[in-house]
Amino acid sequence: MKKGAAIVTGASSGIGLAVSEELCDLGYEVYGIGREFQDRPSSGRFHPLCCDLLDTERLCALVKEVSSKEQICALINNAGCAYYGLHEELSPKKIQQMVRTNLEVPLILSSLLLRQLKKQGGFIVNISSVTAGASNPHGCAYGATKAGLSSFSRSLFDEARKYGVKVVAVSPDMTKTGLYRNAGFTVGDEEASYLEPKEVARAVAFALSQREGAVVTELTLRPQIHRIKRKTGKKEAF
Repeated sequence: MKKGAAIVTGASSGIGLAVSEELCDLGYEVYGIGREFQDRPSSGRFHPLCCDLLDTERLCALVKEVSSKEQICALINNAGCAYYGLHEELSPKKIQQMVRTNLEVPLILSSLLLRQLKKQGGFIVNISSVTAGASNPHGCAYGATKAGLSSFSRSLFDEARKYGVKVVAVSPDMTKTGLYRNAGFTVGDEEASYLEPKEVARAVAFALSQREGAVVTELTLRPQIHRIKRKTGKKEAF
């Protein structure tokens, strides 16, 4: 059943790719934004949009073009960037990249699409992190950006709920994606020590499937056990 259109950022891999696949199966026309697409859903409902999210002018132009021809019912702010280590060792460029990707882009896209989402009674789903509500030594800046995203989600829901807009923050713990490529650690070896992207995608689908009038505003997903694996040759200590 056709349900309108959804925009998903960071759709070329990991959670974004899994969410795109799930939404296509649910009947959405999915416009996935990513730098390049080596992998993509096989569904004809998926439409890749190649764009660097930090190219704000091009990003806004693309989104405006899509929203001019489609009824946007859902915005999934999924794209994320993470650098870890002692805070004084982070370069200004890395800090800016995290702030812009994790927080600025969701704020801009939500602003661009909010009027249309009000008309549709649509969804904004922000993929946050369990770090948003925790202390994050060796990940201070990343945790701060996710705390900002979760705060934005709560505030925007209270602001827009009377117009029918549903704002959801999904907060996964360690997930088997490429997010840790710049870290001295990665997920553990045991399957019970990490989440799969498709499990986060199902949580998004669950939030979107609630009856009109009921909203799941926050979802937290955790693996059964907490365990990480250090990468050989890395100097970061935790």
